[in-house]
Amino acid sequence: MKVTIDGHEIEVEPGTTILQAARMIGGESVPPAMCYYSKLKGSGGKCRCCLVEVSKGSDANPTPMPKLMASCVTGVMDGMEVKSISSPRVQEARKSVTEFLLINHPLDCPVCDQAGECDLQNLSFNHGKSETRFIEEKRTFEPENIGENIQLHMNRCILCYRCVMTADQLTDGRVHGVVNRGDHSQISTCISKAIDNEFSGNMIDVCPVGALTDKTFRFKSRVWFNKPFNAHRDCDKCCGKTTVWMFGNEIQRVTARKDEYHEVEEFICNSCRFDHKDVNDWVIEGPRKFEKFSVINQNNYTRKLDKVTIETEKQILLGRDQDRKKISMVEVPLKNTENSKS
Repeated sequence: MKVTIDGHEIEVEPGTTILQAARMIGGESVPPAMCYYSKLKGSGGKCRCCLVEVSKGSDANPTPMPKLMASCVTGVMDGMEVKSISSPRVQEARKSVTEFLLINHPLDCPVCDQAGECDLQNLSFNHGKSETRFIEEKRTFEPENIGENIQLHMNRCILCYRCVMTADQLTDGRVHGVVNRGDHSQISTCISKAIDNEFSGNMIDVCPVGALTDKTFRFKSRVWFNKPFNAHRDCDKCCGKTTVWMFGNEIQRVTARKDEYHEVEEFICNSCRFDHKDVNDWVIEGPRKFEKFSVINQNNYTRKLDKVTIETEKQILLGRDQDRKKISMVEVPLKNTENSKS
């Protein structure tokens, strides 16, 4: 079946969602996603960041869908036409969703270890406002210790459920989840148990914000000061393929390899993630290439910039010239103090 997104036509298999089709096309037409994760079954449909406008339902029923649709859970129909970046309605909706996500989110990017690779930070940069309209008191939670390797900052959580699904689908026994309801919902270990299983560290990788971070990397460095390298080791628990983040000759943290949509390619075990920080433990393959625009992209600061042409109207130039004369006072003669004294 065929679908057209922002004027780009592509043929996809039945059962493909609009978001998946957009990712096949690539570019600016790809909607942002804060809760959907292709490696996790049942994810999506919660954050509403990926809303799109379906201007034509299908060839069989060309009636436009009256409401904006969540692209991560809406299946493609043959002949469907979708507007993403080209729709003003979609742009306004994404701005509104971003504003709601930031209502209770603390402005602590300067001290957050996720800064520089945060999906919410990127979303806010593209669709957020420069100031908030929220004047009420922000919702806050008491700190909770969930283990020796994972730091929980519940105040930053956007309740995407990714960490819960990761624990459900990768581990034998999940000991944490979402408790309470509505505005009081929070991630907790329910019975004050520490999260301790061999693949729990993957919750850090799937978290789109700084709610779950690596305690072994806490406040050590900013991510853009580290150099990421692909590396591997023989491991009997996982694939052993990782990205090691180095500062000089020191490995400061280890993460799973991620694709251009910041999704894990293959999940790794806690032993690879937390216990092997020695360079000799790894076979370094080479520098990691990041497809997605980010401050940690290689050659980010050496990329050639296009020349900017500034077109100015004649009246503006004339006004500036008049202001310059007034400021410099070139037409005002100086008084001859010596002649006046004589």
